[in-house]
Amino acid sequence: MRLPLIAVSITLICSLLIDFCIWHDIRRGCRSMHLSGRRRCISAYWVSTVLCWGLLLTVVFMPKRGESSIIPLMWMLYAYISVYIPKLIYVLFSLIGRIPSLWHGKSIKLGKYVGLPIGIIVFATIWWGATGGRRAIQTNVVEMASPKIPEAFDGYRIVQFSDLHVGTWGADTAFVSRFVDSINSLRPDLIVFTGDVVNRCTDEIKPFVPALSRLSAKDGVYSVLGNHDYGDYMDWKSQSDHERNNAEMRSIQARMGWTMLNNDHCFLKADNDSIVLIGVENWGEPPFRQYGRLEDAYPSIAAPAQNANDRKFKILLSHNPEHWRLEVSRNTNIDLTLSGHTHAMQFIVSAKNWRWSPSQYRYEQWGGMYEATSPDGRPSRIYVNIGSGEVGMPYRIGADSEITLITLKHAPR
Repeated sequence: MRLPLIAVSITLICSLLIDFCIWHDIRRGCRSMHLSGRRRCISAYWVSTVLCWGLLLTVVFMPKRGESSIIPLMWMLYAYISVYIPKLIYVLFSLIGRIPSLWHGKSIKLGKYVGLPIGIIVFATIWWGATGGRRAIQTNVVEMASPKIPEAFDGYRIVQFSDLHVGTWGADTAFVSRFVDSINSLRPDLIVFTGDVVNRCTDEIKPFVPALSRLSAKDGVYSVLGNHDYGDYMDWKSQSDHERNNAEMRSIQARMGWTMLNNDHCFLKADNDSIVLIGVENWGEPPFRQYGRLEDAYPSIAAPAQNANDRKFKILLSHNPEHWRLEVSRNTNIDLTLSGHTHAMQFIVSAKNWRWSPSQYRYEQWGGMYEATSPDGRPSRIYVNIGSGEVGMPYRIGADSEITLITLKHAPR
């Protein structure tokens, strides 16, 4: 509890400093007003400010038992941030505008004429991300060419989606239903889901079972678990409750017609040829638990001599792209890994071929296709899907919910 209290204390102190600077500017700007009008203006500002502080304190101290408490807390935190980011922008420009007064006694009203307009634009963008942005769907089309892909699989269509986090939608199934329709319209041969269907507990998925059961592909729907799918973010009354939650997750996915690859693999066949689809449970980084065991999912991975002679084209479903960076690309001959997890932090700025996301400071592979070569010359690729849901805060800005259509291509040797 100490760390959250320290973080909240620092946040409140920063908020107070921001509000003090704005109050100072308001007081100076209201000098020409009648005394009663000036008091009303300043009072209105501080009343609204205290209400914003109340949102933050409510998020911190409100009991968080049960999923029903998470959605309103998420929106309250988002509302608080949507106010204080524009305020911070105004204050920064206001302070910059005061620098000339250190030399010739006259400041520039950058806060009013630059910071305020930019702050308004940022406020509108933040709320657009919570309304239109999080409902936008984008299909990204990529090709994977390799001489290891059999000719029978040339043109094979795989749809990947990830990180639905359906709990953020409560019981509103409209977006998920539209998302399912978008996937089915691509007529894929195979559909794969790379983890995090819920936020905290399996109960969240129940309103969405009818929609998700409609996913259809010739070779079926395969899935793996993400870090949020194990119920590790809930305070359970007992270990047995936690275990029942996890068992129910597996049971519901089976009833939806999804095949879970829990540290397992299967062969996808076409004519007399086949490729391997491997799935690992979540490959967690500290402090998250480590569930993924690649050596169990495909035993020949752990036997170098046997692995070297295994020429089948292999696709790995692994929720966390760090698994590929730290293990798969270095120690295996897996050809393509499909991951999610990063969400691109639900924020991307792009222009032509340039993209930026704050997630790139945390993950080297955060969105799209990446390639690496192992120390002994084996090529390996990963595609990181930026997800279709939200966690933490309900927004997507420049990072539309993603459906990835991957077409396999046989390349001559």
